[in-house]
Amino acid sequence: MSRYDSLLTEQRNAESAALDRMSTGEILTLMSRQDEKAAKAVRAQLPNIEKAVNLVAASLRAGGRLIYVGAGTSGRLGVLDAAECPPTFGVPRTMVQGIIAGGPRALRRSVEGAEDVAEDGAAAVAKRRVSRRDTVMGISASSLAPFVIGGLKRARALGARTILFCCTPIKKPRYVNVLINPLVGPEIIAGSTRLKAGTATKLTLNMITTASMVRIGKVYRNLMIDLRPWCRKLELRAERIIGILTGASASRAKGLMWVSGNDLKTALVMEMKNVSRKQAARLLKRHGGFLGEVLEECEIGPR
Repeated sequence: MSRYDSLLTEQRNAESAALDRMSTGEILTLMSRQDEKAAKAVRAQLPNIEKAVNLVAASLRAGGRLIYVGAGTSGRLGVLDAAECPPTFGVPRTMVQGIIAGGPRALRRSVEGAEDVAEDGAAAVAKRRVSRRDTVMGISASSLAPFVIGGLKRARALGARTILFCCTPIKKPRYVNVLINPLVGPEIIAGSTRLKAGTATKLTLNMITTASMVRIGKVYRNLMIDLRPWCRKLELRAERIIGILTGASASRAKGLMWVSGNDLKTALVMEMKNVSRKQAARLLKRHGGFLGEVLEECEIGPR
């Protein structure tokens, strides 16, 4: 018996024992019911996810990074979450990064065996010049992917904070600061962890980056006030946010974006505090980019 045989993620699901004999509707109903279990399992891990967010936010405030390390579906979800942070929160592309076993080509096509070499994971982390300011999160449904383990061990040796996400019950390894361990149960197709385990992964990564970005001032109320208008859709969203928060007309909002140098947060401060672009930038810097704190500050006088 191999060490994989006893894993929760490799067991057969009693509810799907006759999957190949079910109707399409029955298959879909079963999948929906199983996905509900994924959400429940993630909810049970909220205290550990909170610990992870606190580590990540501390790293980002200190000028560090969040770096995901994964293989297969886990690696692809990490890369996806990293790729979505810059347009949503206006952060540098280097702030949240994803490392996947097998490199970029593994994003489109499975690279079998890439996850089996711990040294490759360690080398990939070292190549990113990980330091004590960073947080490195390993993603492995089984908890056993050597590439991920190697990456986490190297990150810890370099002084980084470390998080492990997995969907099988384990004790927290010595090289991990926080263990996130949603027990989603066996998949409807035994071992296909792109299903419930993948759903739990996506839910968790959404929580970690979203909550961390809120904690470092990238959101005001429930609006993405640090977005970068890199396309027409985002231009319109920025103008709409100005309208929502200030009551400005569409043409006024467009003009504010132009005068602010296409910086939404600066445009908002200019309009809401009645200050120049230079003064707005100075206020934001004084308050670490937190728009709410700027708006609560007493008026600073004429331009």
